[in-house]
Amino acid sequence: MSTRCHRVAWPVRAAALLLAALALRATPVQAQAAASATAYAQRYAALCAGCHGAPGVSAMAMTPSLAGQPSFYAITQLFLFRDGRRDNALMTAVAKGLSDADLRGFADHIGRLPPAAPAPADDAAAADAQQLARGASLGQRLHCSGCHGADYAGGKQVPRLAGQRADYLLHALQGFASGRRLGYTPAMTEALAGTTPEQLVDLALYLSQFGAAAAPPRSP
Repeated sequence: MSTRCHRVAWPVRAAALLLAALALRATPVQAQAAASATAYAQRYAALCAGCHGAPGVSAMAMTPSLAGQPSFYAITQLFLFRDGRRDNALMTAVAKGLSDADLRGFADHIGRLPPAAPAPADDAAAADAQQLARGASLGQRLHCSGCHGADYAGGKQVPRLAGQRADYLLHALQGFASGRRLGYTPAMTEALAGTTPEQLVDLALYLSQFGAAAAPPRSP
């Protein structure tokens, strides 16, 4: 998995080019407006917090927490939603009206949100020591840390997994394993080949409970 994660497809390159173009073309006034933490914090509160939580920690089922996600990952995902390359009608509708400067402004704000504490397990997926141990073992066998980091904090175009909602993680893992969800490359689908549904449950719960939030935040 650590080798495959180095492949970067066009969405990642497009996001990088978008960032570079904004830096080169923006006037000082435009750059100041796009980079205004206050302005985009307010817009995030109005547009995003209802689902993803004001501090970026989601309390809504099947909705990811954004706190602690790398800003480069965030802008890439927003780009994919706006372009219709990710299958989520609500997010596509929201992102469709965003300018390039908006994508960067929201991504920068998300990158500044402190990482979430480990998500509490719900009654249907109570964390027991054996299940967490199985999830940890599977994570090691799949070499997840090769791309997502030893603390599962992610970085650049790779998402943070530590402390993410277990239900969202499971849904994402199931999508990658089945091939329904496409990443930048087939890396995730290849990595999860041969895993069982039960193993994915264990892995999702383990990652949601991983205590990486206590570690120093990574740079966006």
